[in-house]
Amino acid sequence: MNMYQNKIKLTPQDILEKNFKIDTRGYRLKEVDQFLDDIIGDYEQFLEIINNLEKEKADLLAEIMNLKQELRNSKLSVEAASNSRSAGEVTNIDIMRRLSQLEKMVYGSRTSNENDDN
Repeated sequence: MNMYQNKIKLTPQDILEKNFKIDTRGYRLKEVDQFLDDIIGDYEQFLEIINNLEKEKADLLAEIMNLKQELRNSKLSVEAASNSRSAGEVTNIDIMRRLSQLEKMVYGSRTSNENDDN
């Protein structure tokens, strides 16, 4: 109820403890008491509903924060994977170039060795 203290004037207890002055042309006390009992019941229900909704709201906000963090982590993972894939492609290209150079050196030296033998 703390959140709503400035907006709600009466509590169920305030209604229960309210005393009206009786004058000769007053209302029927039993009828007034029954009506106030109904109002108290409604107030108690409203407070319970508000408390449940506040708890649900807090739970949903926490879930949203968790999902946002998961989304951030996923984006970072995708970026990392993308970067490593790019780096992997560059590395593969480098490896292919090195292999090509090694093949030229090995095969080139064989043909020059074979020519030297002849």
